[in-house]
Amino acid sequence: MGKKNTIQFKKPANINIGMIIFGIIFLYLAVCVVIYFKTSHIVRYEVKEGSLVIDNVYNGVCIRDEVPVYSTHNGYINYYAREGERVAKEDLVYVCDETGRLNEELESLDKGETVLTKTELMDFRGDIEAFSHGFSTKFYGSTYDFKTTIQNSVLKLATVNMLESIEDLNRLGVNSIQYVRSPQSGIAVYWEDGLENLKPEEVTSSTFDKSNYEKKRMISNSLVSEGDFAYKLSTNENWSIVLPMDPVRAAQLLEEEYIKVRFIKNQVECWGKVDVLNNPDGKTYLRLSFTNSMITFIQDRFLDVELIVEDEIGLKIPVSSIVQKEFFLLPKKFVLDDIKPAGENAATTGQVEQTGSNSKHYIMKQVYNDDGTVHVEAIEIDVYDYNAQTEEYYVNDTYLSVGDVLNTTDRQSVFTVSKRATLVGVYNMNKGYADFKRIHILYQNDEYAIVKSDSQYGLRVYDYIVLNADNVKDNQFINQK
Repeated sequence: MGKKNTIQFKKPANINIGMIIFGIIFLYLAVCVVIYFKTSHIVRYEVKEGSLVIDNVYNGVCIRDEVPVYSTHNGYINYYAREGERVAKEDLVYVCDETGRLNEELESLDKGETVLTKTELMDFRGDIEAFSHGFSTKFYGSTYDFKTTIQNSVLKLATVNMLESIEDLNRLGVNSIQYVRSPQSGIAVYWEDGLENLKPEEVTSSTFDKSNYEKKRMISNSLVSEGDFAYKLSTNENWSIVLPMDPVRAAQLLEEEYIKVRFIKNQVECWGKVDVLNNPDGKTYLRLSFTNSMITFIQDRFLDVELIVEDEIGLKIPVSSIVQKEFFLLPKKFVLDDIKPAGENAATTGQVEQTGSNSKHYIMKQVYNDDGTVHVEAIEIDVYDYNAQTEEYYVNDTYLSVGDVLNTTDRQSVFTVSKRATLVGVYNMNKGYADFKRIHILYQNDEYAIVKSDSQYGLRVYDYIVLNADNVKDNQFINQK
């Protein structure tokens, strides 16, 4: 039996209306998603009162009147004056043993037990208490300063006993011991770092580079040569600290004149006089001048200090909402408060009457007719700020252009529009469009600014502003989100 011929027919297309609708919906959603991500979204921000947490801790360099004194002999130094102690002119500061035999002979002498006086015990107790109260693991290096201070104090007692043993010194040969006295009065200090002659105006960013900083301590029984550093005298109780500072912040602190300072090392507080320095490296520094506590920090070249100032409180807004805009400046006499026409021909005669209200403002602008004649129109304008010193209003360019001529109500004076100035502000969106409002910034950081509350031309608490000013244009209508 032969194969049957089979004829296959094409299956007719089965159009599923549900799939078509699903495809249209999917395409619509895809387009919406693309448009959404490509469109800049205008997000509102509600203005509220607040303050900024300001980091007021700074590291500064201490500047004093310091006079280095250099050795005039070769030998071993044994300090007599206690470090941090005031010495008068011609007071004994140290003795210099030229032979090196002094310490050997002193050790061989049987002096018996040394009994400390009440004054000496109080001095030791004061050193220990001051160190324990101010000690912090963050400043562990101060431990070595404390060790040297105690060591010099102990050796001073030995030197005192030595000087009292005149007969023993004569036996050793007094000619080998040189008595070195202070050339002037001051506080005796037994370290140097090369910054003794630094002036506040000479401080630069390299001054705070600790990688190259070296502090050389001098201790009793150190061998010195003629011309080597022996000690220095701090000759004035007045001293200062110089801090690197942001120029804007420095200008704000300068207005205070005096500010309270807390020293992190020991939590002592005192008042410092404020000065701003613009030094050779092009950076701004704050100098705090003091008339006390110099001896307390005689061991320190660098100090961490906290500036105790009141937090700035005002309207808190994001920095991203801040924008700058140019305005025309108009003299006060050419800007009229809320007015009403004095007659039917006020538009052409310019005869108007001021009502005394300050809710609206108008200008009398010269306008050319088709036949070339000129008439004056009263035009309502928006005022964005007023400078009381120059008596000028800030007005936008909605109804004004450079070269426009304004009149006073009596037509006796004219003013040609040309002068412009910039205001800092935000876009208020309470009315459904981007309405510029000027602001006065009290302080700002990288994220937020504190601005002054102003009920006439500026912001009020609970106003809505544009979060990102770059996403809108002036007077743009806004679909609030």
